[in-house]
Amino acid sequence: MLQDFRLDAAGVREVLKGPEVRDMVDGVAEQIAANVRTGLPADVVVSVKGYTTDRGAASVTVQDVRAMAWQARDGILTRAAAAAGVEVKAWQR
Repeated sequence: MLQDFRLDAAGVREVLKGPEVRDMVDGVAEQIAANVRTGLPADVVVSVKGYTTDRGAASVTVQDVRAMAWQARDGILTRAAAAAGVEVKAWQR
């Protein structure tokens, strides 16, 4: 027998903003940062910043003027994310 299903949008929003998702996202971001660090000179700073939009989120930043060139040439962030099990897709409007 088919049951009537209704998505509880407020409940989903609460879960996505909750501490469990925040911890998971922060942990994956830290893993990506660790993966990036292994291929960079020791003096290069890689930072992780957690934030919340409509869900828990985090950014990984390589704080070096050469980082854009490293990403363009070698895909340092893309490869680090893939090694952590994250699929990187091109941003679309």
